[in-house]
Amino acid sequence: MEPLNEGLELLKRQAELESGLRHAGGIRITEELELYALRERLKRYPQAVPAILQAARHLNRPIDTLQAQDVRQLG
Repeated sequence: MEPLNEGLELLKRQAELESGLRHAGGIRITEELELYALRERLKRYPQAVPAILQAARHLNRPIDTLQAQDVRQLG
């Protein structure tokens, strides 16, 4: 899988997990462990992750609404 696509999918999942932490009842320990592992996997994409975050800020959109083509258009 392309680094941009992989990074985008990982960031979307991270947002989903972090959202679960904020809601009443929170998430189970398995999701918390997944979040830590996911953050480690994101370190494999040192160029894609900042590009995705910058695109989200520039477009003023949440990461989970972005597509890889949105990031490429701004790159």
